[in-house]
Amino acid sequence: MNSGLYAACAGLRARTQALELAANNLANLNTNGYKGQVASFRSQLATASGALRSAVNQAVNNFGVLGSTRVDMAQGSLEHTGSDLDFAIQGEGWFAVQTGSGRLRNFHVDRSGHLVTSEGNVVAGAEGAITIPPGKLSVSHDGTISVDGALAGQLQVVTFAPGTALTPAGSSYFAAPAGSERVGTGQIVQGTLEGSKLNAVMAAVGLVELQRRADFLQQALTAFHANFNRIAAQDLSRL
Repeated sequence: MNSGLYAACAGLRARTQALELAANNLANLNTNGYKGQVASFRSQLATASGALRSAVNQAVNNFGVLGSTRVDMAQGSLEHTGSDLDFAIQGEGWFAVQTGSGRLRNFHVDRSGHLVTSEGNVVAGAEGAITIPPGKLSVSHDGTISVDGALAGQLQVVTFAPGTALTPAGSSYFAAPAGSERVGTGQIVQGTLEGSKLNAVMAAVGLVELQRRADFLQQALTAFHANFNRIAAQDLSRL
């Protein structure tokens, strides 16, 4: 079988996966706290087990595949909202919630008096769920929450060791392996939300570029199939 067919097929599959990531990034362009996912590619040598790998063999059977994805941890711009229940983190850290960790949230108080995210997930404080009584709420840079001057709890800001596998768990949530959390060093800014770090123009250009590469690979596959059909119709009939 022609190695070019496998190369085009592997390349198209990798670009299709990258297109899905790029489309998801673009769809969350205006999602507060969203962290874009960046694709990385690697080469994969396709040979039978134990087969000799000559220079020619490696040249024609070395295919590009999607190796992994990583989360772009760069901070987005902070946008002032003026709401007492909008918090953002300036610097390194994530808000801890019961379903994972998020970069920022427009919080609110549920019927039970607990501080929850806009999706209804309970915010994890330093000593568990945080109960907010009626009154004027203020939050200091270290996450200490006060209502009318009385202590109500403390937001838990966590970070993770370099290389920790963070799994997306929603538009701006991430789940991490148990026990990988460390105390975050970022400062909390009240009345502010962090915008998406994505650049609209760059995200759109990247999507178009990936689409073009996928189209080229699709054309190559079509050419290979046309050649195979010609061989089947003309050459094989002579045998």
